[in-house]
Amino acid sequence: MKTKTPKLFITVFAAFTLFICSNAKAQSTEKSNLRFGIGIDGLLPVGDLSNTENFALGITPRLQYRLSSTVSLTLTSGLYHFFPKSVTIFDLNNNPIGTAKYKSDIIPVKAGAKFFLNENIYFGAEGGAGFQVAEGGGPVALILAPGIGYANKKWDINARYEDFTSNGHSSGVVGLRIAYGFGL
Repeated sequence: MKTKTPKLFITVFAAFTLFICSNAKAQSTEKSNLRFGIGIDGLLPVGDLSNTENFALGITPRLQYRLSSTVSLTLTSGLYHFFPKSVTIFDLNNNPIGTAKYKSDIIPVKAGAKFFLNENIYFGAEGGAGFQVAEGGGPVALILAPGIGYANKKWDINARYEDFTSNGHSSGVVGLRIAYGFGL
């Protein structure tokens, strides 16, 4: 059974982002606490996920609100596309009978915070849900993602571990996100 929840979420997130961007002042003398960034992610599966997936690429828009000079709140979504491995399938007698590829695309929806150790270096933590959308969808996964990063006025580079937990089973990815951002 296909679900329309991920498509609906992407539409709402895109509309909200366009609304925020269209209302931003281009030449403001006030310093805005709201930022928007768009990132490209490289993801390397670890654990059981590495048995079926080679690597993944993602695109992740992020809204960030600065609470203070050392703490910012984040809302991140996007799409992770996994590139599958060929997996050998065996019969009951352990004889190979063919191969299969397990397609997987995930829409992450995460809220989190960045804690700046100095002007540019930060520790980040995010939590949320991952919606599997390839091959008709799948179970929703809990996502927990600690990471470290470097950010300046335009660029944000982040390394993280992202854990996906679903039905008592846990797997994950090691990720690198490079993003371009601007104040709204």
